[in-house]
Amino acid sequence: MRGRVLNTVNFMEEALLEAAAAAERGEVPVGAVLVGPDGVILAKTGNRTEEYRDPTAHAEILAIREASQKTGTPRLIGCDFYITLEPCAMCAAAISFARLRRVYFAAYDPKGGAVDHGPRFFSQPTCHHIPEIMGGIEEQRASKLLKNFFKMRRDSL
Repeated sequence: MRGRVLNTVNFMEEALLEAAAAAERGEVPVGAVLVGPDGVILAKTGNRTEEYRDPTAHAEILAIREASQKTGTPRLIGCDFYITLEPCAMCAAAISFARLRRVYFAAYDPKGGAVDHGPRFFSQPTCHHIPEIMGGIEEQRASKLLKNFFKMRRDSL
C-alpha cells in the first residue's frame, strides 16, 4: 500500500488485515496503521508480544517505532493512527508522546482500554498532548475478530 493515498475506511481495513494476520500468528488480533500528513502509510503492523516475547510489542508501539525511524523524529506531528482496539494506557501514553494528530479506533475495550474506559488517559491533567479521537469505526468487525480469537483459545483448552 506504500505510496497510495487512502481514506479512513481503507486505512481501518488495512488495520483489520494486520489484526487478522496477528491472529494467524497466535497473537491477540490487534492491528495498527500509522499515516503521515500526506496520507501515505508510514507503518502498519499487528501485535507481536508472543513472537518477540516482549510485553511492549503492541501493534501501536511497533507502528510508532517504525514511523519514527522512517521520519527520523520521535514526534509524528500531523500523523493519524488507525487501530482495531481502543488503546491501553501504555499505548495511549506513546500516542501522546508521539504527538499524533488523530486516533481512530474500532472496538471499545471496557476491560483494558484507556481512552474511553479505565484511566481515560487523554482526560488526565498530566497528559501533555491530546489527539482528536474517534472510536467505533468498523467496531463490529474488530470485535468479531477478537471474540472469535478468544473463543478458539478457550475451545482448545
